[in-house]
Amino acid sequence: MVAIWALNDGIHIKPFQPPRPKPVQNNSSSIISAFDMGISDEEWERLQKAIDWPIPDQEIIYLNQSTSPVHSTFSIVGLKESYKVGEKISVIITARDHNKNLKRYGGDFFKAKLFNAKLKASVYGEVVDHRNGTYSVALLLPWEGQAQVFVRLEHSSEVVQILKKYRESSFPRTHFNGYFEGPGPNKTRIREVVECNIKWGADGSWRKGDCCCEHKDIKTGTVWQCERPKKLPCDHLVRHSGGRLENPLNIFEQQLFTQKLTNVAINGDKNIINVLPSIAPIGTIEKCRSGMTTPVPAGFYLKDVWNSFVCKTRQFSPAQMANCLKNKIVYLMGDSTTRQWFEYLEIKVPGIKRMDLHSHPGGGPLMAVELKNNIIVHWRVHGVPLRFGKVMPIIDLHYISNDIDEIAGGAHAVVVFTYCAHLVFHPITFYIYEVAKIRQSVVALLSRAPETTVIIKSGNTAGLKNIYQSDWHMLQLNTVMQEMFRDIDGVIFIDVWQMTSCHYLRENIHPGPVVIGNEVDMLLSYICPA
Repeated sequence: MVAIWALNDGIHIKPFQPPRPKPVQNNSSSIISAFDMGISDEEWERLQKAIDWPIPDQEIIYLNQSTSPVHSTFSIVGLKESYKVGEKISVIITARDHNKNLKRYGGDFFKAKLFNAKLKASVYGEVVDHRNGTYSVALLLPWEGQAQVFVRLEHSSEVVQILKKYRESSFPRTHFNGYFEGPGPNKTRIREVVECNIKWGADGSWRKGDCCCEHKDIKTGTVWQCERPKKLPCDHLVRHSGGRLENPLNIFEQQLFTQKLTNVAINGDKNIINVLPSIAPIGTIEKCRSGMTTPVPAGFYLKDVWNSFVCKTRQFSPAQMANCLKNKIVYLMGDSTTRQWFEYLEIKVPGIKRMDLHSHPGGGPLMAVELKNNIIVHWRVHGVPLRFGKVMPIIDLHYISNDIDEIAGGAHAVVVFTYCAHLVFHPITFYIYEVAKIRQSVVALLSRAPETTVIIKSGNTAGLKNIYQSDWHMLQLNTVMQEMFRDIDGVIFIDVWQMTSCHYLRENIHPGPVVIGNEVDMLLSYICPA
């Protein structure tokens, strides 16, 4: 978090460390405790360590003190004439400000990959922050042929500091619309549209006092708050949609977010890396199952096919898809990125037909069936907060944990969910609270039906890189999800973050068909391991 104030010579940003949340007696405090999130103090401590990110150690007064993508560079350490498949190269990233001075602290959000455009090959590289202005990346060489290194600065450490501040503030970066409807005089209908948002924290509520209608889900405890309609009672909320966005950035912060400073490739070694074949095999022959860890890299693309290092995956023909899903009920839950999986299966599985549930094709719920092989595929969007532009019946927005509680489970059941993209607007403590509820439901499901296949899809990288939809937010939420399910037996985590981060297609919250096809092949490889 940061404190901001204006002086005659500009706007200052002074860093300070927020206190660790503890239970408090003062009801006006906005501090959220581990108890409020539904987790233990020990788990909260572990989560804080997992998502810890350094921030500037000095006051940032001028724009030229921030990290410059023009003057920051990368270099390959000890570049050789040739390598063999399976070896690694080491890359050093050096961050400099706009005055070409070496940065003394870390916190910059860099992304790195190795690629070959002609081979349609690429592999993700994890950037290690040494917290002194330098970063390192160990890049695997997984294919034979040539390769090049690519590094970009997505956000400076100064921007990450701003992202952290507004993530934890009560400032509502996003608003939602609530549609109230009811009978009026002389057989007319009254319709009112008001603003809505989550209620979270004693002092972090979007609205205060007796301003609002509160809609509390009995099982999750989540409170959805809407401005009180002028004519209709609170129980007449019938529809929902995403509303306006509100920009909290001051003038200086807006300058740090400008396009020329955000998601920009930095200069470095453009040398061609020559990779020779190796006798030693690369990859894994282990069958896909639950409980497998996700290495870095998790796999690589070659000729547009994802080769997983987690487990043995394969490409499924339409006929093989149908055979794999025979006698299965697939429950896809979450957002539009799991809807893409539904739409892909709908196109590829022979004979599958979408049922007309009289719902919006983008908002669902959706259902497709294939009678010959007894295949049923469902898709349902998660509950509020949800930023779909379309107006949707509020009754169709179910919390994932509640839906899981209503699934009997068994060897025929496949439960897949993602919960990330729409939560980047809200405090991470609220996200932890929601994930804790989902985890509780998953544990109960696996307890009553341990043969159930439960798969978590990570969030994708996003196309936008701003205060609303930053990949830094997405990465943080993915980390929380992985950490909170790490010790839950029977759960599978599919890391599509790496798959969408290193592909040659421009990053988009909705990746193209070639990426979706590889993601679905991963899904099916877990349902029907080779």
